[in-house]
Amino acid sequence: MVESYKTDLAYIHDTGFGDFAKNSAPGLLELLDKSGIKNGLVVDLGCGSGIWAAELSRHGYDVLGVDISPAMIDIARKRVPNAEFRTGSLLKTELPGCVAVTSLGECLNYLFDETNSINQLRRLFRRVYSALQPRGLFIFDIAEPGRGKGPRQKHREGTDWAVLIEVDEDVRTNRLTRRIISFRKIGSLFRRDEEVHQLRLYRRSEVLKELRAAGFRARTRDRYGDQPMIDGCVAFVATAAQKDRRSRVTRQT
Repeated sequence: MVESYKTDLAYIHDTGFGDFAKNSAPGLLELLDKSGIKNGLVVDLGCGSGIWAAELSRHGYDVLGVDISPAMIDIARKRVPNAEFRTGSLLKTELPGCVAVTSLGECLNYLFDETNSINQLRRLFRRVYSALQPRGLFIFDIAEPGRGKGPRQKHREGTDWAVLIEVDEDVRTNRLTRRIISFRKIGSLFRRDEEVHQLRLYRRSEVLKELRAAGFRARTRDRYGDQPMIDGCVAFVATAAQKDRRSRVTRQT
């Protein structure tokens, strides 16, 4: 496992980069409601600092959040003390029976678990399918090839932090690399840290193919409610079929 979102970057991400999860929440809640999912357990893979988990909990859902970053999980536990959180790879965590599984912010692309591949996603999709109740939802987004288009160097800052990000996309391997230098104010000084994040980029057609092979009815979206997808990303809404179909798929895997 690659160390990721250590204490300072986890704080910065929660403080300065939480708008996508926060603004996506109304649209996601609407998707659940329209599918008749008004309560029950929702598993959030790559839960980060628990912004989406807090909205789920506030609307009466039980929540299990999974993230590979201990620092992110620490923030999430403080934000949503009545939810359950686990530290670990979202590709390999044990999935309990649930009404929905979500994963927001291109989490399924990250190579923090270096085994990430289309084969691993195939296994994950089958495990999610088996965990979901009939007509349960699997909602997530991924980064596609081309995600790295735009400025190679980016800068953002807040009152007590700043980040410098260098982006490089290898079109031959469909791998995106972000080199992140962070500065966080501690007392009167700024503490400097560095992280390298790598993502494996997937085409929507191959993801749809794997979802449907696992038994899902799946479609793509360009937004969660009023929140557009991040540039270069696409969302998926996948519905688990009825129990008879579920049984056939389980026997084939």
